[in-house]
Amino acid sequence: MKRILTAVILIALVAALIYFDKHWMITAFAAVIALLAVWEFRQMCVECGNPIPIWWTVGAVLLFFAVAFRAPQVTIAALSFSTLLLFVWSAFRSPLECVLAETATGLFLLLYIAYPLTLIPQFLIQENGTALLLFLLICVWSGDIAALYIGKRYGKRKLAPRLSPNKTWAGAVASVVASVLFGLALIGLGEYLSTHTTFTRLHTSEPWWQTAILAVVLNIAAQLGDLVESALKRAANIKDSGTLLPGHGGVLDRIDALLVAAPVLWFFLAAKDYFSLGSF
Repeated sequence: MKRILTAVILIALVAALIYFDKHWMITAFAAVIALLAVWEFRQMCVECGNPIPIWWTVGAVLLFFAVAFRAPQVTIAALSFSTLLLFVWSAFRSPLECVLAETATGLFLLLYIAYPLTLIPQFLIQENGTALLLFLLICVWSGDIAALYIGKRYGKRKLAPRLSPNKTWAGAVASVVASVLFGLALIGLGEYLSTHTTFTRLHTSEPWWQTAILAVVLNIAAQLGDLVESALKRAANIKDSGTLLPGHGGVLDRIDALLVAAPVLWFFLAAKDYFSLGSF
């Protein structure tokens, strides 16, 4: 019940933010989520004997989001500046044998958590942005729910026992099917609303088969995101990244799939734009 109640509250909050369609609100919310997630990530680094300075962790994430909000085309400059700053700090303040590890961990923190979350508000301002963002979230969420309940009930063969012994092939297949069905349902709802009402924010012009393929790709990316975060937790010898969300563990546990799926969707949009294949 705790798990369900927490999920309902989070979904309602995200739906409200998307409905109000304010770029700054989505950016601020994503930044808060990023700060909570990187705090948990830093605790894992501490457990592994590789701490990152708190002041740098918070400052680098805030700088990254500020630059992404005001001038997203120069986020690479913020990434470079933050990483070099950590490099210099570690060189003077940390044991020499830890300098490379701390600098690399800080860079990974920004690439793994901060960057994917800066893409969330960027999706919303794209053409058909509401449909695009909801499609991403629904593919991730529906797949996660299906994998959990179908895998727990019917799963026997383990998917990746070294990384996550509870994941099964039955759950993985159910996850893909759920993402495709719910993704297509969202697009179908958008088509219906745009035809019979004046609400057009969910309308897209993509053929159904392309939408289905994209749902499969995003689901696979999401499942990989879940598995690689499990690898981090196993390295730190912890079960959950945190305890902030009742029934769900930590914030990083809830967004691990999204952290991989979001860049995959962004790459898909960039590729379509490059090859002039139309817009989502």
